[in-house]
Amino acid sequence: MPLQVTKIEHARFLLTLDERRRIIEDGSILIEGDTIVAVGKAAELAERGAERTIDAREMVVTPGMTNGHMHVSYAHAVRGIFPDDVENRLAYVFQMQSAMTAEEEHDTTLLGLVELLKGGTTCFVDPGSTRFFESTLPAYESAGCRVMIGEHVTDQENALNLPVYETDEAVRRTEASIERAHGLLDGRVRGWAMPFSLQVCSADLLQGASRVAREHATMLTLHHFGGLFAPPDDVTPTAQLQNLGLLGETTVLSHVMNLTDDEIDLIGQTGTKTVMCPSTVLKGGGGIAQGGRLPELLEAGVDVALGTDSVNSSNYLDMVRAMNLAAVVYKDSRQDPSQISAETALELATIRGARALGIDDLVGSIEVGKRADLVLFDTKRPEWRSLTNPVRNLVYSASGDSVDTVLVDGRVVVEGGRATFTDEWRLIQTVEAHGARIRERTGVGWDSVWPVE
Repeated sequence: MPLQVTKIEHARFLLTLDERRRIIEDGSILIEGDTIVAVGKAAELAERGAERTIDAREMVVTPGMTNGHMHVSYAHAVRGIFPDDVENRLAYVFQMQSAMTAEEEHDTTLLGLVELLKGGTTCFVDPGSTRFFESTLPAYESAGCRVMIGEHVTDQENALNLPVYETDEAVRRTEASIERAHGLLDGRVRGWAMPFSLQVCSADLLQGASRVAREHATMLTLHHFGGLFAPPDDVTPTAQLQNLGLLGETTVLSHVMNLTDDEIDLIGQTGTKTVMCPSTVLKGGGGIAQGGRLPELLEAGVDVALGTDSVNSSNYLDMVRAMNLAAVVYKDSRQDPSQISAETALELATIRGARALGIDDLVGSIEVGKRADLVLFDTKRPEWRSLTNPVRNLVYSASGDSVDTVLVDGRVVVEGGRATFTDEWRLIQTVEAHGARIRERTGVGWDSVWPVE
């Protein structure tokens, strides 16, 4: 059966993110099935026909964006619950998560996918939050996005309300989570090993999870913070991972705040990948001026993706806003406007982010042979005009609210700014009702600072 041919035609600008970083004005893209087969000037592709044509006049088209660290499965039901100064927030987070039913997790996940896709994110890493994978899989199937998923495991007592397993059981659960997920939905789902962190996982668990990831030819991610403020004679957390054999090209370290120069060198020398979540750092008062080392990581040649964490950490999933933060916070904290250009920020959300997640052979740029994961931004909006430079306007002026159309594997999943795969308002109401029941079930909640009458 012939593949459907889709044509995106007469885009105001195509931001290809290819090797030359070409920007094509009045450009078109031809897609056969899930794959890009032609990219060029609209005039060059004018004679190429298609079953479906998408009019992209006054649109800026980018590759789909990658979100390298995003807890999707629970937070939307209780979004905004935490006061700014709550202590031990994560303990409450995991307490509420553990009280969720499979149905609640499915619906909450689906709402998270709606928000991600409507903001232009087509691929993300859920770092182990999902408890009921079989129940949430239909949400991924209907939404059509790409996800790296697994089960975060610990074998050490902790103050986070994370479940604790015997070491062997934690390794078995890691392997089982990879085996049940990896390669599903035409490869859009990938199973990863996801030990939670060095602080709550034994050396045996970390090494076991790493072994499982290697045996299944997949990747490993964990939450990681460096030793910048530790006594100088301490072995840094990154050196500890290196001593355990965890660093390397198939390991993704998320957050990577407070790294020393030696830790950055280790990460760069071993080809280890990283994710930074600037919105979470800023909201939590994490000290990005002292501990945010994104410029140094890039200088060391490290592959870095951007992440937004959960909607009870940064509280939003908009990767355009995340790009903006990456591009501006270091200008201010270093008092140097040359830090992290708009072009670099866009790379972090697309091709460099895809490289950090090990999928740059499939996505991250608009090139022949790559999957048709594409975002069309509507520039007929005041925040986009005047449209003199599409990269600067996207990073410094726009937000994900201007996304009009999103394709994943050539399938339109957002059209006219609306998700095509679910009734958004009905879903929102359902998830809000779930949240009320979760709060009642757990007793977690805080009164409004201002009176509600």
